[in-house]
Amino acid sequence: MRRSRRWLKLPILRKREIRQLLPEERDKKLAELRTELTKLRTSVKAGGNVDNVGRVREIRRTIARILTNMHEKVPTETTKQ
Repeated sequence: MRRSRRWLKLPILRKREIRQLLPEERDKKLAELRTELTKLRTSVKAGGNVDNVGRVREIRRTIARILTNMHEKVPTETTKQ
């Protein structure tokens, strides 16, 4: 029995790339992704065809990665003790 392999899609932004962004760049990228997601969702609701259906999922995941990175707590010397 052989399972079919799916092509692995690379994320729009990797964790490492998100960490390297400046906070202003991160906010700008987050706004861009949210507007793109809104456009895709409205086109789907209107009954239009979307070229890449998996794009919605990738955008949602990238937004979650950015928000997670923004809310991460950075360990300090006082919390280690």
